[in-house]
Parts: sequence; C-alpha cells; structure tokens
Amino acid sequence: MVDLELLHSTLGDLRQPAFRAAQVWEWTARGVAGYDAMTNVPAALRDELTERVPFSTLTLADQAESRDGTVKALFHTHDGRPVEAVLMRYRDGRWSLCLSSQSGCPLTCTFCATGSMRFGRNLTASEILDQALHFRRMEDVDHVVFMGMGEPMMNLDAVLAACRRLPDVGVSHRHTTISTVGWVPGIDRLAADPAPIRLAFSLHAPEDALRTEIMPVNERYPLAEVLEACRRWHEAKRRPVFIEYVMLAGVNDGFGQAVQLAALLDPRVFKVNLIPYNPTESVYDGSGREAIAAFRDALEEHGVRATIRLTRGRDIAAACGQLAAAAG
Repeated sequence: MVDLELLHSTLGDLRQPAFRAAQVWEWTARGVAGYDAMTNVPAALRDELTERVPFSTLTLADQAESRDGTVKALFHTHDGRPVEAVLMRYRDGRWSLCLSSQSGCPLTCTFCATGSMRFGRNLTASEILDQALHFRRMEDVDHVVFMGMGEPMMNLDAVLAACRRLPDVGVSHRHTTISTVGWVPGIDRLAADPAPIRLAFSLHAPEDALRTEIMPVNERYPLAEVLEACRRWHEAKRRPVFIEYVMLAGVNDGFGQAVQLAALLDPRVFKVNLIPYNPTESVYDGSGREAIAAFRDALEEHGVRATIRLTRGRDIAAACGQLAAAAG
C-alpha cells in the first residue's frame, strides 16, 4: 500500500480534490498492481503518483510456496528491515493471512525463531497493510491473524489502524485475530476498542515458574494477571478467548499439566488451540501425535474445549514459530 501520509501530502501539493485519496485506496484494496489500473483517476495524476509516491512501502525480497499451498513472503522495509508474512489456504475455502507487526521481536520466547532475531522496530500501519495487499493481489483473502513477527500489543496503534482498513481488503473484524504473549495494557486497550476483533493468548505453560523459563515476559505479566485481563476482555466482548499452547515434548505436555491448565481456564471464557511444535534451532522437541491427543482428551475430560491446530507451511519455515526472516 502507498504511504497514506505521503499520498495525502502529495495530493495536497498537486491541489487535487480530497476524494482522490479515497479513489486510490479503493483500487489498492481491490488488489490492483499499480496506479495504471486506476481508470477513474486522471492519467496525468497517475503518472505524477507513479513518480512521487511508491506504490508499496515494502519490497519483496523472496517468496516460497509449500507443498500444502502455503506461501511465505520475505519483504524489506525502506530502511532494510526484514519482515515475513504468510498466506495459508484451507480445504474449507478460507484464505488466511499471518501478518507481522514488528521486524523481529523484543520478547525472546525460547521456542520461537523470531525471538532469536535482532529486534528491528515497530512496523507502520502502511507496512502492516502492505503485507496483506501483497497477497490480496494473488487471492481473495478473508481471515487475518496477527501471529507473525513481533508482539502486536506493543504496536497496537499501528495494528488497529491497519485493522480498520482490512474490511476494504476483504477481511472483517470478526475474522481478524490479534495474538499476544500476555501484554496486559494492550489486552485492556483492545477490550475498550469497539471493533469486534478476536483475542488469542499464547500461554504455553500452566504455572509461572515454567512459563517464565519458556517466556521471559511472564516475569513482567504473570499468568494470573494476564488471565484476569483476558476475562475483562471477555466481559467487554462476549466472545471466547483463544488459548495458544505449543506442545513441547517432556516440557509442558504431561497429563498433570493438562489438568493444571484446565483448572486455570473457565470453559465459558476460554478455548484451547494445541499447536504442534515446528522445528527451529531451539533446544526443544515437539510432542508426538499421541501425546498431543492425550493432552487434548485430558482438557476435554475436565470441561475445557480444545482443538489441535493443522500445521501449514512447515517445509518452507512458514509455520507457527518459524518466522525468522530467512529466505524461503
């Protein structure tokens, strides 16, 4: 997407009517590849915009396609920061995007490849939208998860600004999910926002000591504090909070830990997504299928709804936890 501030200032310099910015955005959201396709914009103005306002804030550096149809794109920002985003296709017809909110991540979760990267910076709303628009030019996308690089709640102004334009691209607020490792101020801000955007909480351990070992952010926002914020969000939104739980062999996948987890979660508020661990250069191994199924069964026996996430794009390092800005 064009840089909206630059677009507005350029149109002002050219003494263009205010509606021209809306025209440019409408065409861009439809998935056109450049200004030349904008047939209701005067040709002379299209030439001026081509010269003065780059059509995208990101440059595509590499792209790879998985055997299962997943597509991962590596972009560079104008100042050379790497950003990855993923397009996932599902058998039920969904086209879902996994978008990044930061280049790298400052929170260093030990199982996540992004956490091992050097943190760059927050992305702008235009840089976030450009990830979606790249894939919109390929397919009619309809779901978005902010589960790529970065902690979205640490860049919530830009994330929400991008979310406000996603319906024009084809993704409703009800089909948009923001995932957090437990950044409490962001959860409360999202609860106060009127848009019906979904919330997912990356929990990954049922007690504080283990969670702090896996996710250092737990020292700042312990489990009880985050779960209480999630309950406040639920009271405001009346929608389930999705608990993300990556399955690490011999670390967090025991029967007793499933019982502990169930005891933490009110089934009226929370639903659990169990995530098979995807290989990175960390010290962990993923739980086997039988262990994951047993963990799910234990949760459900204790009244907590649980599903096992279908892994997409593992062969091109595009699956959950694998984004590290490496060329596919």
